[in-house]
Order: sequence, then C-alpha cells, then structure tokens
Amino acid sequence: MKVTVLIIFFGLTVVRQAGGQDFSVMFYNVENLFDTVNDSTTNDDEFLPGGDRRWTTGRYRKKLNALAQAIAAAGQWELPGLAGLCEVENEGVVRDLAYGTVLSAGNYGIVHRESPDRRGIDLALLYDRDRFRIMEVRSWVPARPEDEPFESRNLLYVKTITSGDTLHVILCHFPSRRGGVLAAKGAREEMAMLVRTKTDSILSVSGRASILVMGDFNSGASEEVMKIMTGNNRLINAAGHLPPGSGGSYRYQGTWELIDQILISSPMTDGSGSFYADVLSFRLADAPFLLEEDPLYPGKKPFPTYYGFKWVGGYSDHLPVLITVEHPSRSTGF
Repeated sequence: MKVTVLIIFFGLTVVRQAGGQDFSVMFYNVENLFDTVNDSTTNDDEFLPGGDRRWTTGRYRKKLNALAQAIAAAGQWELPGLAGLCEVENEGVVRDLAYGTVLSAGNYGIVHRESPDRRGIDLALLYDRDRFRIMEVRSWVPARPEDEPFESRNLLYVKTITSGDTLHVILCHFPSRRGGVLAAKGAREEMAMLVRTKTDSILSVSGRASILVMGDFNSGASEEVMKIMTGNNRLINAAGHLPPGSGGSYRYQGTWELIDQILISSPMTDGSGSFYADVLSFRLADAPFLLEEDPLYPGKKPFPTYYGFKWVGGYSDHLPVLITVEHPSRSTGF
C-alpha cells in the first residue's frame, strides 16, 4: 500500500514539474552499481555472488531502491529533469534503476556509453523524455599513442534540445586519488584540458551556448585541476560559491571534500543564453537518511553500501549535488 501511494505521489510530482519552466539538474556518484553477472571484459569479479563482496541479487535490488529514494529526495521529492550518474557498470543497471524502481514514474530516457575503465565503471545520463530530446551523443577520451591505451573513464557528451533551445551536457569522472592527492594528478589535468578544449569548441560556434559540465572531479573547487577548466571564465564553477562550512559531497578521514561539482557556461549566468542558472542554487542533497555517524571520526558521513568488504546496505559514499536551471518558454513543442 505504501509503495502504491508513493508511486502515485511521484507521478503527480513529475507532471507538475514537466509543466514548469525550471528544472533541477543532479549529479550522483552512486558507488559501484554493479549487477551480479560476470563480464569477462572487465574486472568485476568482486561484485559477484561468489566474489569477495558476496554481491547477491537481494543486495543489488536493495541498492537500486536505495538509490532511487536518494535521487527522488535530492530534489525534495521532485525528480530532476537531468540526472548524471557515475560508477555504473553498464546500461543494464541504469535500466534497472530507471524502470525497476519508483523512478519509473519519471519517464526517463537513458544515455550511456561504455568507457575504457579497467573496472568497467561508466557514466550515464537520465533525462526527462517529456522535456528533452537527444540530438547527439559522443564519448571523448584523450588522444594517446597506440601502445599507451587510455584506461580510465571517458567524458560523456550529450546534446539535448527542449522547446527549440539547445543545452549541452558533459559528464565527468576524473581519475581517482587513491594513494594520495597527487596520485594520477597528471591524468586529471589531462581530462580537465580535454573538457576545456571541448567547451571552447562549442562556444566558438555559438558564443551564447548553454553548457553544463558536471561530475566527480576528484579535486576540490580551488585546486589547479578545476582552474584549468574555469581559468578563462568561460565556465563558472557553481560549487565554488557554496558558503564556507557547508560541508562536502564526500568525507575522507573525517574531513568533508567537495569533489562532486557542477560547472556552467558564462552565458547561463549573465542572462545572454537560452537557459539561466543562479550559482547560488547549487546545493548538496544531505537528507538525514543519506548520512550516518562516522565510526572513526566525530561527525556524520555519507551512508555507503560497504565498509571495505563488509556490506552495510546504505546508499553511496558520495552525496548528490544539484543546481536549478530556468528556461523561459518560447514554444509549446520541440
């Protein structure tokens, strides 16, 4: 009965949001959303029923429902118009999330491309099919010699259109900092340069282009990696305007870090573009149920799926981040 009521509630919410002229955009590192099927082309063995994490169908389904709840709650129970995801194993798990949970009320379409990451984790975009049409999808990785293959996550580029206006979206999951902040710093800078090159190319065609760049950058807003993308002021980091002491999207050894961020092209901030976003609308989704007491350090932290290899059945070790985008209506259809 509770599930039925919740689904009806979601349906009413989505209809109301689709009729308005503003929508939320979310990014969420969903922490290792793997299925239970072995993929011989990737290193997914630990996420199998017989693997080190004892990843069963029951745990997988619980994870899907938990993530759906987190995504819905992130917009205060109004589903986001666009939701970027990282750490998804394949398109199948995204379909299970979008169509096998209460998110099915959102009428989401899916954009996904396989990445060259050795673990097999990818990026994906959920988009409201009542609002957006997908015009182009690209997967970008840095150019490398043939004997030096790129083995991290790609950039996922999606060109969308709504009511005749174009919104460009670039999803990112920069190389990890495992081993310390300096680990893979060069690779993160390489990805940042690729973002800058691609956004500069879009803006050279249309100086008023609306561009959203969002992701897990594994870097803080003030770090050099982020400044590579914002240094010419053509991209504005909305996360940089979060007031001090507001927390972060990830907690490492008791310290909050804001490594999940959303950047927007300057025409989206000065009113010259077709879409508008106030950087002050950038926010963390930190509903109490997404947090728990940190067992090692004072304070709270995101409630994860695992502590190491111990299953605890939470949501993710990251919090979602969002921004509100406004779009003045110019027509009634695409």
